[in-house]
Amino acid sequence: MSNIALLERPATRAPHLRPVPRFVESEAPATSAAPATPADLPATRSPRGFALYVGLDEIKAAEAGVSLPLLVDALRRTLAELAPGAETHATVALAPHGSGGRDLDVVRLALQEPGAIARAKAATETEEKNEDYGVTVDISRKRVLIDGESAAFTYKEFELLQYLVLREGRTIERSELVGALWQSPEDETPGERTIDVHVRRLRAKLGRYEDIVRTVRGVGYRFDRHADVVIRYGHGTPSPDRF
Repeated sequence: MSNIALLERPATRAPHLRPVPRFVESEAPATSAAPATPADLPATRSPRGFALYVGLDEIKAAEAGVSLPLLVDALRRTLAELAPGAETHATVALAPHGSGGRDLDVVRLALQEPGAIARAKAATETEEKNEDYGVTVDISRKRVLIDGESAAFTYKEFELLQYLVLREGRTIERSELVGALWQSPEDETPGERTIDVHVRRLRAKLGRYEDIVRTVRGVGYRFDRHADVVIRYGHGTPSPDRF
């Protein structure tokens, strides 16, 4: 998945980009002294630029009739017109194929935005505390925990569950599952009905949580998120420059 993060900055990069502070005026008591003027305020850090994180993959851009490089060029031209002295730097955020989550969240995390890192860490800590109950599908570590215990899924069973999980809420036809999961020349391509056997085995190992994989009669299968299901995705890493 590719996304754009456009950064406007001066020649010297600040160690961290932070939101521009907002000063809120409040009504002072009648006996208070006159409010401080800007000259009276202590000298602190000042804004030196901004980061604009854009959540948009190449497929969505193409559907809109544009491309990521085209968008970058358009933004740069706009900045050049509005602020000719502004310097810009564009980096694309790369994520593993099939990564879940909102595009914008993936971009912020992949580009190591401090707020996104803090939220991801807090979410992981919360999930780890709750792993003793329900189902945890850990995409990054290729494992499934059921009520805190590691489930003995085969490689193909995990692939099947992962394929459904990453397409949460969408009904997947049997033919699509066959085409996606049995691509290796060494694999014996099963018939569509063989998928039903794999799904039955998968559900048996899910135990009392088997209904997270639902059958859509005459079509295929769908993953439905429950309150007792946690999906853990792999985190991105800083991406190389692409523009």
